[in-house]
Amino acid sequence: MHVDNPRMTLGVNIDHIAVLREARKINDPDPLMALGICAQSGADQITIHLREDRRHIHDEDSRRIIAASPLPVNLECSIDPSIIEIVCSLRPHRATLVPEKRQEVTTEGGLDVIGQFDLISNAINLLKSNGIEVSLFIDPSRESVEASERLGAQWVELHTGSYANLYAMRHSSLPHSHHAIESLQLSRSELDGRIESAYSDIVDAANYARSLGLKVAAGHGLNYQNVSYIVQIETIEELNIGQSIIARSVFTGLSQAVKDMKTLCQR
Repeated sequence: MHVDNPRMTLGVNIDHIAVLREARKINDPDPLMALGICAQSGADQITIHLREDRRHIHDEDSRRIIAASPLPVNLECSIDPSIIEIVCSLRPHRATLVPEKRQEVTTEGGLDVIGQFDLISNAINLLKSNGIEVSLFIDPSRESVEASERLGAQWVELHTGSYANLYAMRHSSLPHSHHAIESLQLSRSELDGRIESAYSDIVDAANYARSLGLKVAAGHGLNYQNVSYIVQIETIEELNIGQSIIARSVFTGLSQAVKDMKTLCQR
């Protein structure tokens, strides 16, 4: 599918600024300070994740960020009714429903949009009734895309974690990383084949979602090395990227880190 869509928008996830703050349980750095910098450096959206365990972004962070942000705020959250109630009261521009497990380091895999269809439907209806746009964070499969369309979501965000992990295994220069250790068991040609398959899944899901009238975003594990291939998928119009931008900002400053990623997002 060819779509004349030269603009790729960038949502900057600022959760990891709060991760740094929570490491010492103090009030510095304040995620709120990132809003103006991101806006002035070319970001199109601010993304935050209000987790059930509040391990980084807190309720008050969310309130302040949504109230002060010069950019639309995309609030990621679980489908837990108590969380949905909070999100409805906060009124972000968009809510992205994601799966959560307390023990996970970061979100792994997409929503079970088929097995949890009714629970997700209830959450979507509540959010929409409060004027909040809804996106579903899903695995890149046609089945998940179809279920998302039936649920009435306006967006899907395709989970790019499998692609990103395989890419890291193929290109990692870190001899002690878990990616490198696992890659020792696979030949380069095998890894290349798996990367191609994971990438094809993303392309197919994006094209199919667009054909059903859904808007398409992507995210998870995307960084300055692997993002260029995702940018080439014209049916994807938005990327949400956090950890790699905040990590680079330690060395370059946040403004330059956002500008560098925004440059890579140009088609």
